[in-house]
Amino acid sequence: MAVPKKKMSRSRTRRRKAQWKVAAPTTVACQQCGAMHLPHRACAECGTYKRREVLPTT
Repeated sequence: MAVPKKKMSRSRTRRRKAQWKVAAPTTVACQQCGAMHLPHRACAECGTYKRREVLPTT
């Protein structure tokens, strides 16, 4: 079983973990109504995808 030979210092550990960043999700504008939504998903506002209505609107 693999065991580390030396203890990793706190600064070295934290420096490595500092690279794990959370990025904001990419959004695009709806072609029909202009609302922002996730790419390759139907728009929640107007229910269209590629200018076709795919979700019933209330």
